[in-house]
Amino acid sequence: MNAVLKNASLKNLVHRFLGTLLLLALGAGLALSFSLFAGENPLNVAMILVRSATASRYDLGMTLAYSTPLIFTGLAVSFAYKAGLFNVGAEGQLLMGALGVAACGIFLPEVPWPLAPLLATAAAMLFGGIWGSIPGLLLVRRGSHEVITTIMMNFVAAGLVSWFVLDGAPSTDTQNPETMLVAPPYRLGTFSLNGKEVFEGAPLGWSTVLAVICACGLALFFRRAVVGYELRIVGANPSAAAWAGIQTGRTKVTAMACSGALAGLVALPEVLGNTHRLRLGFSPDYGFIGIAVALLARARPLVVIVTGLLFGALQKGAGDLDFQTTSITRDFSLVIQAVIILMLSAQALPQRIFDLPRPIFKKMGATAP
Repeated sequence: MNAVLKNASLKNLVHRFLGTLLLLALGAGLALSFSLFAGENPLNVAMILVRSATASRYDLGMTLAYSTPLIFTGLAVSFAYKAGLFNVGAEGQLLMGALGVAACGIFLPEVPWPLAPLLATAAAMLFGGIWGSIPGLLLVRRGSHEVITTIMMNFVAAGLVSWFVLDGAPSTDTQNPETMLVAPPYRLGTFSLNGKEVFEGAPLGWSTVLAVICACGLALFFRRAVVGYELRIVGANPSAAAWAGIQTGRTKVTAMACSGALAGLVALPEVLGNTHRLRLGFSPDYGFIGIAVALLARARPLVVIVTGLLFGALQKGAGDLDFQTTSITRDFSLVIQAVIILMLSAQALPQRIFDLPRPIFKKMGATAP
């Protein structure tokens, strides 16, 4: 019996994997075909995207650097989604995490090096977690929908960060809207081997490794931990969870807080590893793109790594479309992302394709092979 169940589970997994690849190929092909309306060759556009993202170690490093914040925000949205919540506030939560990191790096410069990055990481998670828990509390205590409250919190976070950058700790050596530099002990270096940078100057540091560790840890958490199981039950059936004695309200608040903490980690590669200061507009909508990353991965943490890399490669590759084509700009990557997500939302299509012969044979009154 166990062998039969294992074989059925393996067959289902293979079908899902092949179905996802099929939909991904169809979505990418359909999106690239739109370039014909602009007078461009779809194969040429595809080659530009691939070369720009992977042609050299620097290009690969930039792709990974673009992907790291998307993995963090994708994990943040996925965590809340597991509890049946839709977190649209990852953008505001990562901004608050950046504020906390910059405040530590500027106002606590005497912290020594081994502790400084850990303190900054804790501040990023604390500020982002607090910002994420507020919509959770409003949901549980007042019945406010988390989509509305998280969207509103994004604007409040943007206002607070603007105040901090322009009035709280403004830069004294430039007129750009940015803060002072964080203290040297807080700064994260890039990957290097024998004193030589592995990715030829790309702003890629250890925060990428942290993103992968977080994804693997969450995969184990949801599959093995009791709290992770309770969180999934609350997301699947809140009524059954309440009957089982699970405190659904506390679980939802905790899920939103953890979601915000994960989004706050975006501050590490952006503030500590890239510019060493907090700049207005440093996020090109990482929080909103993270929603697409999570939905494309169907809230599975390990798959978030893959989808984050896909979207990071699109962001890196789209930059060369401005220079190597005559009528397509980098915004074409948004079209590709939208079509791929739309195509992958048709989850039942591969199942229908794989199971197509069986209904036909049944209708004909014969036995399916």
